[in-house]
Amino acid sequence: MNPRTRTKAGLLRAGAAAAMAVFSIAVQAQPASTSVAPAASQTAAGSLSLRQVFDAVWARQPEAMALQARRDAARAQQSAATAWTPEPAALELSNKTDRLNRNQGARELEVGVAVPLWLPGERGRSAALAEAEGAAIESRATAAQLRIAATVREAWWQWQRARIEVNSARDQLDNTRRIAADVARRTKAGDLARADQHQADGAVASAEANMAQAEAAVAAARQHLRALAGTAPAPSEVAGALAEPDPSAAAADLEAHAALQELKDRAAVAERTVALAAAQSRANPELMLATTRDRGAFGEAAQQTITLGVRIPFGGGPRHDARTANARAEATEIQAQLALERERVIAEREAAKVRVDASRAQLAAAERRAQLARESRGFFDKSFRLGETDLPTRLRIEAEAAEAERQAARTRIELAAAISAWRQALGLLPQ
Repeated sequence: MNPRTRTKAGLLRAGAAAAMAVFSIAVQAQPASTSVAPAASQTAAGSLSLRQVFDAVWARQPEAMALQARRDAARAQQSAATAWTPEPAALELSNKTDRLNRNQGARELEVGVAVPLWLPGERGRSAALAEAEGAAIESRATAAQLRIAATVREAWWQWQRARIEVNSARDQLDNTRRIAADVARRTKAGDLARADQHQADGAVASAEANMAQAEAAVAAARQHLRALAGTAPAPSEVAGALAEPDPSAAAADLEAHAALQELKDRAAVAERTVALAAAQSRANPELMLATTRDRGAFGEAAQQTITLGVRIPFGGGPRHDARTANARAEATEIQAQLALERERVIAEREAAKVRVDASRAQLAAAERRAQLARESRGFFDKSFRLGETDLPTRLRIEAEAAEAERQAARTRIELAAAISAWRQALGLLPQ
């Protein structure tokens, strides 16, 4: 083999080896990339905000699924109200003959069209009713969203309270374990009695029981969110800004509240139904146009005539009175319900505002208490290590500090929940 051939073969072998190395690296790296992608997607899917949970819950509601169909129906009703006739025209056909009895050749063929006519004022009132029904569909959907928002907010803040309990129980468990480890070390050294060791271990067992109870509560709260939205936050998710924006009282108009707007639109529909029922005192008249071709017997020439007529029904009588009375009763009932709902919304707004102010005051007191408890914990922890404080006192101070921390964290959540309830009372959706 000449040198050029040997060089070429060596290059081929080196290229093949490099290719195999690259292939093996790619194969080894492939499982790692596929395992990271699902984790990232799960993290993205698990990071849910209150607004995202609300959107997911609303998308699953029957009202949301039927909303587009209702809008289509309202548009069709508006188109029908602007049509030339209240009902479609009708084609009339008739044929008379004496073939079955005398059979003398008598024939009569009639072809006509019957066109319904609007009653006086009926067309305009029908258009007004269709417009009111279209607005009522939108306000009904908004009111349904607000009712769903109340359920979502309650479940969301219940989950946040359960998370706070878990975090507090975990911190308390870590601190009691640290104290128990210190007690065990000093018991072995002969500084403390075995009774102290048992007391410290008992505190650890109590903290473990509290931790298990808190984890069960947070799991139940997560499952409630899952049942509502079809998904739930990750168990280890750490939420960022929990509180919704503080609403401005000047920006929330009372009459713009979704519950009141729904009733006002329903009242408008009822009132326009009364007006339409008053106009529809009888069935619609009909304009008839027909042509007739007939002959009297065999051999006679066929004659053709044109018929133009009007069909005017009599008044509706008791049926019309009953329909009108029912429409008026519905309008009266909705107006009374609107007045009661307005009073309820005003009272709920005032109560929610008071609750927010009280929660702010409670939070300031709870944070001050937690700060003092942390400082006392530090003092007694140092004195316990120096042997100047007994174990029962140290455990009592630890329990008081843990309770103060838990109360402060719980009060923060209660303030955020109070602001959320205030927004709910103002008719604002989650953000």
